[in-house]
Amino acid sequence: MTYDAVVIGAGPAGAVAARELARRGGSVLLVDKAHFPRPKVCGCCLNGSAVGTLRRLGLGDVLGRGVPLRNVRIGADRRAAVVNLPGGVALSREVLDVALIREAERAGARLSEGVTAKPGAAGEVYLGAESVGAKVTIVASGLTGSDARPEPGARVGAGVVVPAEAAPAFFTPGTIFMATGSGGYVGLVRVEDGRLDVAAAFDVSFVKSQGGLGPAAAAVLGSVGWPVPPGLVELPWKGTPALTRRPERLAGERWFAIGDAAGYVEPFTGEGMAWAVASAAAVAPIAARGVQQWSPSLVREWEAAHRRAVGRRQHTCRIVSRVLRSPALTTAAVRVLRAFPFLSRPVVSGLNRPAPCPHGTPA
Repeated sequence: MTYDAVVIGAGPAGAVAARELARRGGSVLLVDKAHFPRPKVCGCCLNGSAVGTLRRLGLGDVLGRGVPLRNVRIGADRRAAVVNLPGGVALSREVLDVALIREAERAGARLSEGVTAKPGAAGEVYLGAESVGAKVTIVASGLTGSDARPEPGARVGAGVVVPAEAAPAFFTPGTIFMATGSGGYVGLVRVEDGRLDVAAAFDVSFVKSQGGLGPAAAAVLGSVGWPVPPGLVELPWKGTPALTRRPERLAGERWFAIGDAAGYVEPFTGEGMAWAVASAAAVAPIAARGVQQWSPSLVREWEAAHRRAVGRRQHTCRIVSRVLRSPALTTAAVRVLRAFPFLSRPVVSGLNRPAPCPHGTPA
């Protein structure tokens, strides 16, 4: 069987891309090795840019259960600064992913769960032991879903969910808490059912020195004087591959990489989700033209479109991540923001600026 498009990966990037291609009249197969809903820690914060993009695409209703975000509290060396960050929401991935998949299905995409997919030669996708034809393939299968290689010294991600009854009252809804330390940082936020989502980025050497992901998180929280949720160390932590990575290519003969598969840097306050939905929206009109008639020029067009939609925003996060890697710089930044909070406005404005809606997006 041949589809107009096969989308590998049904996370936010893949689901939005599948929906946008189906809205353009294409036959779309959306494939994921997981079954939904699935537990996933990272990506529960969507900043104003991600929210704005989803609303422009007519997907604002999927955020209906989200907790509105007001600010971010950054802790360093037992000091803290509060920065206003309105316009975002916190929503568990169990709820968000399913909602976006359902929207893709309503548009006409077909979902195949529990299937490992792999691009083959141009025009072919392997689904387990079988294969299907695809006029274009969208690779949205995460950090390891393409040829992207980690950069030297890249941190690893980690996360866990703390039950609502075990979450300290200190971590109030509507605020993103970021505890920073010499070995990494820990972010905490309440989601729609009161659970506390904990996501972190650590140096590998720091995790080893602390004896694991849980102890590393507890050490960072303790260093800023914030409460450590009871049982945090013993909870079932999940790690990720190295976060910051660059792909060899963003596209090739009849395929395009989007989301984390198109390259990643340590995100800040919901930026990872903003990149995911922005790249999904931007690739759809280009891929749709590839369905009609493939041209090698579409590869170069996607490279340029990705730079406009995502590349410039990732540059900002690279700068922020470099500051967070230096305890001295982070402490200095917290002191300055405590005294002059208005200095954060240019960064906040950039984080909340929606990506431009691609030309030709259906109403």
